[in-house]
Order: sequence, then structure tokens, then C-alpha cells
Amino acid sequence: MDRAVDATNLGVAAAGDLSVWTLFANASVVVKLVMLGLLFCSIMVWAIIFAKIVVLRRINREATAFEDRFWSGGGLDDLYDSDGAKPTNPMAAVFGAAMGEWRRSARIPGVDLVRGGVKERVDRAIGITITREMDRLRRWVIFLATVGPVAPFIGLFGTVWGIMHSFSSIAAEHNTNLSVVAPGISEALFATAIGLITAIPAYVAYNVVSNSLDLFQDRLEGFGTEFAAILSRQSEERA
Repeated sequence: MDRAVDATNLGVAAAGDLSVWTLFANASVVVKLVMLGLLFCSIMVWAIIFAKIVVLRRINREATAFEDRFWSGGGLDDLYDSDGAKPTNPMAAVFGAAMGEWRRSARIPGVDLVRGGVKERVDRAIGITITREMDRLRRWVIFLATVGPVAPFIGLFGTVWGIMHSFSSIAAEHNTNLSVVAPGISEALFATAIGLITAIPAYVAYNVVSNSLDLFQDRLEGFGTEFAAILSRQSEERA
């Protein structure tokens, strides 16, 4: 009976020692630094996730609104003056770059809009603008790509260090009792847990955000191709 009571008390004590704060407070300095670094990365990951969700919703909503205005049948010059000259979204920026290049070429005296290299300049303006806008939208996504595969190994490093620290305690006290070994191992495994908690959202978010950005890039490229074709037809009509 006494042994059963002792075992119960040991289980209760162990459960109390497994609180998050206790695991952190009792960890070695190196393991604490690993945990704090992973915690910082986790905060950054979630901040990037929420920021990208907001941005993706906004740019898709604004792109849809701009395409509605573009295909409404209004004049391209009016649309350029209202949206393209000072674009506030990537779709308007693509339109503004192409339209601005075409208007500048059209003002050159004696230029042949069909054979004067205008189409190539418009296509180049569209391509450069899409690249610039996508680079801006992909900012910080590389952080997700880095944290995803690296965080578990950082946590594993903390685990290895914690277990080494536990073995040092065993050697110093000459005692292999569970009460001596368990705290250090628990602290060590907690570092791995934090690494996984940090890595999983980062890995999932990277794939989801990258796929959404790729789809939006395809949308920009499709619009740019259609608009370049419209400008090409207008150039032929003016020729």
C-alpha cells in the first residue's frame, strides 16, 4: 500500500513539474535560448500568415473590381487617368505600365505603332511590372520556407543538449532514479515540441501562400496578355 501511495505521489509531483513554465524555468541556458528563439520564430510565422491572408484577399478583391471597370466598355484613356497613372493594386499597375508605354510611343512623331517595336516595349513593361509586383507580394514568404524545415532541427538541438545535461546530472549525483532523469528529459523534449509547433504552421502556410501567389501571378499574366492584344489591335487600326 505504501508503495502504491508513493507511486501516486510521484505521479502527481511529475505532473506538476510538467507545466510549461516549470519546463522552461528549469531548463539549461542553452535550451532556454533555443526555446526563446523558436518562440520568436513562431510569433513571426503567425504574423506573416495573418498579413498574407489580408493582402491576398485585398489584392484579389481589388483585381476583380478593376477588371470589372476595364471590361465595362469605358475608354482606356479615362481608366488610365483614374487608375493606371497612380495604381493602388498590382492589376492596375500592370495596366498602367502597358498603357503608359503605349501612350508614350504613340506621341513619338512618325512612329510606326505596328512595326516600330511598340509591342515589344509594351510586353517588356508588362513583364517587368509583374515581376516587381510579385517580388513585393512574396516578401517574407522565404521566412516561412526557411522556418518550416529548420525549426525541428533547432528543437532537436535543444533536445540533444538537454539530454546531455540530464546525463551530466546522473553522473554528478550517481543516481539513475526517475526523479533525477525525468525533469531534464522532459525539458529537452519540450524544445522539440516547440520546434514542431513552429515548423508545421510555417510549412503549411508556405505551401498555401505560394500556391495563392502563383495563381494571382497567372491572373496578372493573363490580363497582361489580353491587354497587350487589345493595344496591338488599336495600333493596327491607327496605322
